[in-house]
Amino acid sequence: MRIIITKDYDELSSKAADFIAAQLDEKPSSILCLATGSTPLGTYKELVSRYKEKKIDFSKVSTFNLDEYYGLADEHPQSYHYFMNENLFKHINLKKSNSMVPDGKVKNIKKYCFEYEWEIKQKGGIDLQLLGLGRDGHIGFNEPGSSLGSRTRLKTLTKETVEDNARFFEKKEDVPVYVLTMGVGTIMEAKKVLLLVSGEGKAKVLSNVVEGPVTSMVPASALQLHPNVILIADLAAASRLARKDYYIYVEEMQQRYERGEI
Repeated sequence: MRIIITKDYDELSSKAADFIAAQLDEKPSSILCLATGSTPLGTYKELVSRYKEKKIDFSKVSTFNLDEYYGLADEHPQSYHYFMNENLFKHINLKKSNSMVPDGKVKNIKKYCFEYEWEIKQKGGIDLQLLGLGRDGHIGFNEPGSSLGSRTRLKTLTKETVEDNARFFEKKEDVPVYVLTMGVGTIMEAKKVLLLVSGEGKAKVLSNVVEGPVTSMVPASALQLHPNVILIADLAAASRLARKDYYIYVEEMQQRYERGEI
């Protein structure tokens, strides 16, 4: 796991956009899997800015999304379809036919989830998986206790996650209890993972993810077993990492190497 610690959220967002831009430079037809929530917003804003400056091109890109609230229509203001359209898709030249967000109104859930996974495989698999981190250690909507081999499926949210997401709805009772989410096993098949973590409220769980045991009670800890993970955390989120100074040193040496200084 490559660990990059930034001074603040803005630098985190810029660094994340750098990695996504580099991925598209290397492979313009990349398959991206995208996340929602507050953490990637700065990254999406940066990508939109670079697109408008003609520094990045999405015309050959395909995207999948991690999850969607079950029961919400695409046009619902709190659906992840709406989130992605408002914060990224409508501002860039990504073809609508090349973006897939789980359908929150689908009837045959089992069949749909199988087909979602099949579509990913048909595209050749995820080249870069963008992730945020829940304060209970979830990635996607894989709550604590989720199988580390789980696939795309219907999942029940914990009370903690419902409470966390209530700020986006008029009242807590409006928060859907069920979601469609890609599984931990699905996520782990991505060729590269970019995990973004910001804020002091994520500091404790991040230490468990990076330095604790691999356990289904902290689903994101499975990323320790992935061969190509880039973690970008701001100083607040990294504040409880026992080996923080070492990670900073290693990244400094990595950057010196990339610049040809050593």
